[in-house]
Amino acid sequence: WTQRGRRTAESEAWFVVRSANPGSGTRILLQLSANTYNAYNNWGGFSVYAYNSRDQNQGHRVSVERPGGSLFANWEQPFVVWAEQNGYVLDYAVNNDLEFRPELLAAYRLVLSVGHDEYWSGPMRDALERFNGAGGNVAFFSGNSVCWQIRNEEGGRAFTCWKQNYFSDPVFKTREYSTLSTAWSHHLVRRPETQLTGVGFLWGGYRGSHGQFMGEPAEYTVHRPEHWVFDQTGLKRGDVFGGADTVVGYETDGCELEWRDGLPFATHRDGSPETFTVLGTCPVRWQEDDCEWYERWEKGRIGAACLGVYTRGGTVFTAATTDWSHGLRGGDKVVQRITRNVLDRLSR
Repeated sequence: WTQRGRRTAESEAWFVVRSANPGSGTRILLQLSANTYNAYNNWGGFSVYAYNSRDQNQGHRVSVERPGGSLFANWEQPFVVWAEQNGYVLDYAVNNDLEFRPELLAAYRLVLSVGHDEYWSGPMRDALERFNGAGGNVAFFSGNSVCWQIRNEEGGRAFTCWKQNYFSDPVFKTREYSTLSTAWSHHLVRRPETQLTGVGFLWGGYRGSHGQFMGEPAEYTVHRPEHWVFDQTGLKRGDVFGGADTVVGYETDGCELEWRDGLPFATHRDGSPETFTVLGTCPVRWQEDDCEWYERWEKGRIGAACLGVYTRGGTVFTAATTDWSHGLRGGDKVVQRITRNVLDRLSR
């Protein structure tokens, strides 16, 4: 809802309506990246980012009870528009429903993450991992996913995330690091997001943003075209797709790779599940200011966005990029077909 006042200011209030009877009309749940919306919101002077906070002083606690828009139009809206135009019915929730209403998940076969799903609490992960372990399926049409651990406060009305300043987190002083509000991949937390998603931001990075690979094709190279994810695409090994809509970017996830006979394999040393199969890759890289705070960062490393899939209980698919839905908006036939294959197979 948008209201234009006498001073031509605008304010927005967003409502997400959960189904009164979860799963009664669809087996697919889209949990919206509301924590990311909140993280970037600087109403009142502070977000959890320095660049848009007062005096470039990064905040560490943000409330959802503030005015401010969402990022829905950037990624999730193109996905929803395409899905509805193609006959898919979706139910909706927000990130925190995984923590505070985890019983919702039992009504669905497939849970979706779309776009920029960056901020996750421990209970959120616990709930989704239990769902997957019990046979539920998950599809991450998203990148930079499950990157930062947050701690919800006041029943979800605010969250804390110290990020790079993890040493200022009161939890740090306790030496009980499992809930430390920093990167999930941090060696103190010992719970990299790769264990859930198959990929992570430490092994991924930027493409076409932050000065990295600017102007170069933001596309995936196909490695295993015989996989069901590529059914009816007509792709062959070495083919590329998605470049016209720059689907690989702006933030992407990857895993540690080794190459054998021209094919990429996950080493699994970074927590990637043993069954994770790499289907497509694209070179990506971090920007120095974003990575060199981490004492175990390998300077100068070029990573790779890794489209892939694994099964452990249920199946988990990852597009490993924030901008996958831009290919749906642009009408990319391959992106559309892959999305159909994932939704059709994993929602049964």
